[in-house]
Amino acid sequence: MANTQLLSDIPATVRHALTEDIGDGDITARLIPAEQQAQARVICRQAAVICGVEWVNEVFRQVDPSVKVKWLISDGDHVSANQPLFELTGPARALLTGERSALNFLQTLSGTATISAHYASLVEGTGVKLLDTRKTIPGLRNAQKYAVSCGDCYNHRIGLYDAFLIKENHIMACGSIANAVATAKQNEPGKPVEVEVESFEELQQALDAGADIVMLDNFDHAGLRQAVQKNKDHLSPAKLEASGGIDANTLRSIAETGVDYISIGLLTKDCQAVDLSMRFI
Repeated sequence: MANTQLLSDIPATVRHALTEDIGDGDITARLIPAEQQAQARVICRQAAVICGVEWVNEVFRQVDPSVKVKWLISDGDHVSANQPLFELTGPARALLTGERSALNFLQTLSGTATISAHYASLVEGTGVKLLDTRKTIPGLRNAQKYAVSCGDCYNHRIGLYDAFLIKENHIMACGSIANAVATAKQNEPGKPVEVEVESFEELQQALDAGADIVMLDNFDHAGLRQAVQKNKDHLSPAKLEASGGIDANTLRSIAETGVDYISIGLLTKDCQAVDLSMRFI
């Protein structure tokens, strides 16, 4: 499971979602008497991996703290079609006002967790770790990265601040891979330094420079196997990451080349929201 840092911005994220949805008040909910109480149940209409418990809790905490949320599942649980996820008890107005924001978080994060779990199952037994990328929904970076972990995949760097990823333009601006790596280690000692390479010559330069991780961009299968062997033969081997044009059809065979990591942008950018439904009971 992901570290708690990824949960730290939930109150602010939920506050923004509620502001954009409610504005200066839910005029439709005001049709219902303020004192009317209600119960509701949320079910999942399809098989999925669920993620978003704390986002839902925070939605109703901010809408009306008197609302009680009873969860029947936990983040990371696999559920079947038409399985109940949680029940709500409280003022009818509050349940209706918070419904859409709560379900938006839950359906999106569960979609991310579900596709992550599917891809993780495709490489089971290979020892490779599947990594997400920074191709996330704006404002939901931490949330989606948490969801990826609920689907048994792993987080790459969170942003531009916690690890180096030195690409072609960085290398050109710094003059060489060696200069870029040396400067990175001097500027931020202890932070991981990764270099993206497109050839065996660049791979050799990255290894000689002492990169911690080397990203093999768009290498074919034979090239990946050759890179793995070249890395093993080096006095200071790095971790190797395959990236670029990888999908469900090629994932397993790439994992079997011996790379340590595979990064896949579609875990977060191509996820399909899970179908959820809330009904009063």
